[in-house]
Amino acid sequence: MTDARISEALSKLDAIRDTMTVQRVFGDAYQVDGTTVIPVAAVRGGGGGGGGTDPNQAAGSGSGVGFAVNTRAIGAFVVKDGDVTWVPAIDVMRVIIGGQLVALAAVIVAGRVLMRRKRRFL
Repeated sequence: MTDARISEALSKLDAIRDTMTVQRVFGDAYQVDGTTVIPVAAVRGGGGGGGGTDPNQAAGSGSGVGFAVNTRAIGAFVVKDGDVTWVPAIDVMRVIIGGQLVALAAVIVAGRVLMRRKRRFL
C-alpha cells in the first residue's frame, strides 16, 4: 500500500476532530424565566484505520477506516440568581435494568440457600 493511500484513509479520521468537540459535551445554554440551563453530556468515541496488501496477488491491496461515537446526557448546570446547581439526568432504563440484575442475583442466591437447607434435612 502506498503512502498516498494510507494518508487518504487516515485523513478520513478528521471526522473525529469535528465530532469530538466541547459542543458535544456542553450544549448551547438557554434561558427560561431568568434561569440559565447548560446541558451536559458524556461523549466517548474512537476510530482507526489501516491497510494491507498481498504480495502474492497483483491486485491485492486495501484500506479501511472505522469510527464510532457514543453520547449520553448526564445532567445540566442550572444558574439562578448567581447560584450554580447540578441537576443529574436520570436514565430510567439503566435504573430498571440495574434493578432486574439485582433481583436476578437475589433469586439465584435464595435458590442456592434453599437447596443447601434441603440437602441438610435429607
